[in-house]
Amino acid sequence: MRYLNLAFLVLYPLSWFAPLLRAGLLPLFGMSEISVISGLRSLWQTDIFLALVVTLFALVAPMLKTLGLALLQFDVLDRRALPALILLGKFAMADIFLIALYVTLAKGLGVGRVETAWGLYVFTALILGSIVLGALEARRTQGVSAP
Repeated sequence: MRYLNLAFLVLYPLSWFAPLLRAGLLPLFGMSEISVISGLRSLWQTDIFLALVVTLFALVAPMLKTLGLALLQFDVLDRRALPALILLGKFAMADIFLIALYVTLAKGLGVGRVETAWGLYVFTALILGSIVLGALEARRTQGVSAP
């Protein structure tokens, strides 16, 4: 379990460059493939607040949670930090919600063609896998329950 968690530290950055969406015409993004990184680049130019939120939930929260869980699994971090790590992993799902909202809005407004790409599934699987690893670690540790 701990080595799978360590693999996430490598897989997260790779998933940030994978295509999440393909858009024929989307007002916020003037490109055909959108990854986490390319989307953030566009957001920094158009909406700094949203860019900060997405950066926090898409990049910082998953990596901090994964790193914290690794430190906990290798007995460097106190087990009392586990509930906070699990909560941090739940915050990491907010970016998936934002992406789903963009797809829904673009399709609902009829603004071009929007398709999900394989990177969205990889990124979602990593986030969900990290949540599952946190829950398994909580179950393994007696007396610590997920919030």
